[in-house]
Amino acid sequence: MKKFALAGILACALAAPSFAQVVVRVAPPPVVVEHPGPPPHAGYIWTGGYHRWDGNRYVWVPGRYMAPPHPRAEWVPAHWAERHGGWVFVEGHWR
Repeated sequence: MKKFALAGILACALAAPSFAQVVVRVAPPPVVVEHPGPPPHAGYIWTGGYHRWDGNRYVWVPGRYMAPPHPRAEWVPAHWAERHGGWVFVEGHWR
């Protein structure tokens, strides 16, 4: 029983950092305007780029075409949200 309890505690400890949000005190720069070419395959959707925080500054991550997981999937773009007295990154995802 002690082994199961220890395994559960360890699993929770390892999972906890994945819920942590980094709050950046510096506002992100304006989004870079990208001009994507044609999609590589029919049905691919352009997912625009975003600024990521590398610990010292913002770095632009260019957009790319992606295949949706199902026919009616919609892409929700990555963005920075103002929270907790700073800026928090919200990952792009399919809906």
